[in-house]
Amino acid sequence: MSNSASEQQPSQRVLKKATGSEEALGPFTHLPGVWKNTGQFSGHGWNMIALPFPTGELDYRLLNNQYNETLTFQLVDKNVPNRGMHGDQEVETIDYVQQIEQISAADFPDSGLAGGAGLAIHHEPGLWLYMKNHTKDDLNIARLSSIPHGDSLMALGKSAQSQTGFEIPKISGLPIGVDQDLDNNPYLKPYLHFHNNLFENVFDPTQPNELLNKAILPFFQQGKIANVTQLKVDSTLASGGVNNIPFVVRQANAGQVEATLWIYELTEKHPNGEPKMLLQYSQIVMLDFFERKGEQGLIRWPHVSINTLEKQPTS
Repeated sequence: MSNSASEQQPSQRVLKKATGSEEALGPFTHLPGVWKNTGQFSGHGWNMIALPFPTGELDYRLLNNQYNETLTFQLVDKNVPNRGMHGDQEVETIDYVQQIEQISAADFPDSGLAGGAGLAIHHEPGLWLYMKNHTKDDLNIARLSSIPHGDSLMALGKSAQSQTGFEIPKISGLPIGVDQDLDNNPYLKPYLHFHNNLFENVFDPTQPNELLNKAILPFFQQGKIANVTQLKVDSTLASGGVNNIPFVVRQANAGQVEATLWIYELTEKHPNGEPKMLLQYSQIVMLDFFERKGEQGLIRWPHVSINTLEKQPTS
């Protein structure tokens, strides 16, 4: 069906860089730009993941990575229209690309597969959506992403703002569906190893979020935080979900993703007048593999990534 000559054609949507001065971006006001591990936050990216390892002492190995990251956000459109019978929904859309480079890695048992410094270990394109109206259950944000392993994500959630900050939750990296006694369950030997011998003398995979608290606490103590935005999403909410290619489903299925971003506007400013900004995130991907002993279902293995990044000033 062709459009009539008098019907207005839609304008082409073009990605463009946006800054904190953009208006009407809601909870995404400070998000667009380039965020990196620079200065005192170099090397603040940490990742832990359990992987099937049938040739080792146990049937899995625990891999830890330290990394630097470049996280780039761009404005797509301030008002993508979702047409509806009782009014249209307006959706602000932000494009992002996450690129991660390994600094160091270690696993237990030692597989010889951890790799060295400079290895590109993650590339992820995606979108953040801010639903400005016609929301349900106060779910006003969404994250869509895909990674080269063959996984795609839709996670929904809520945004919030505070001048006093949000609690960074304590989370456990231990697998769910096994005896949680770290000291006495031999099946948790890899976790106990890194609990007693911290990865790079810093990271404990049994308590991964502790480093986020340690990094941001001095800024609150010194009164350097002006405002905090929280973006929290979960793939189990509403119509969210994770889809994986057949091999991933059979071997180590990614069944759920929870992620929280904290965007900190500092009281200090760059010479160009832009506020200094920090971004922290904690992400948990639940991987399901190996039958639980004595009960039905698969063991759930938390795959946790955390980081603290600085926003780069525009030129």
